[in-house]
Amino acid sequence: METLAKIALTPEQETLLIPLYCKARVDDPVFDDVKARDILGRLDYDFRALHIPRKTCMMMSLRAHQFDAYTREFIDAHPNAVVLHLGCGLDSRCKRVNGDAVEWYDLDMPAVIDLRRKFYAETDRYHLLPSSATDPGWMRNVAAEGRPVLVIAEGLFMYLTGDEVKSLVLELALRFPGCHLVFDAYSRLTASRVKDHPSIRKTGASVRWGLDDPHEVEHWGIGILLKEERCFGQFAGIERLSAGYRLAFRLSDLVPAARRAHRILYYTL
Repeated sequence: METLAKIALTPEQETLLIPLYCKARVDDPVFDDVKARDILGRLDYDFRALHIPRKTCMMMSLRAHQFDAYTREFIDAHPNAVVLHLGCGLDSRCKRVNGDAVEWYDLDMPAVIDLRRKFYAETDRYHLLPSSATDPGWMRNVAAEGRPVLVIAEGLFMYLTGDEVKSLVLELALRFPGCHLVFDAYSRLTASRVKDHPSIRKTGASVRWGLDDPHEVEHWGIGILLKEERCFGQFAGIERLSAGYRLAFRLSDLVPAARRAHRILYYTL
């Protein structure tokens, strides 16, 4: 019998198990993630203790599907691109959307990368970077060489402080001028309340940053431009949900506070 992989993560790192569990569901109408199910079955962890609501699973799947759509679109337009996935956790996006010519870097904290190495092997075009995203030293290990760069940060920035997010964005703009950056953000109200979510409460993670006006980021530095703000009712894949969930997400978009509670933001730097 195969030995199960042990989990030894900080509270913030442990949150990576939430989207992994959500994407591993066999009844997921948004996408079928075989790799997530394989990893889930090889981890020594009681996922029932996370108490993940079904609505959260739907939201995690929709969010991942929209990130996949943005990534595929960028790779289709730039077949020689470099993709930087910050806070990758155990996500299989590198397998789901990776083009043969793309140079792909998955970055996360050393303990997460140690766990990830049990399920993903590096190649000459697929690289694992064990580092905090906020330590700019990792950028020296990225061989962009003037190629188009896409930076994706799914489920990461809300666990950083506002100053850390700003410093990271400005460093990315300096090191990879012209790069595209896609991340999801809570509103300030959501950031202050999400600690009461049963799964976040179980892990003990701290949510530190929220953003109300996405144009605020444009004032952080010259050349930062908001390309798109997309709320859940506008996510790719929503048409695959049941009529009830589709209606619920689209009705929430009619209420400003609900619309900006959690959305994906796309910038060029």
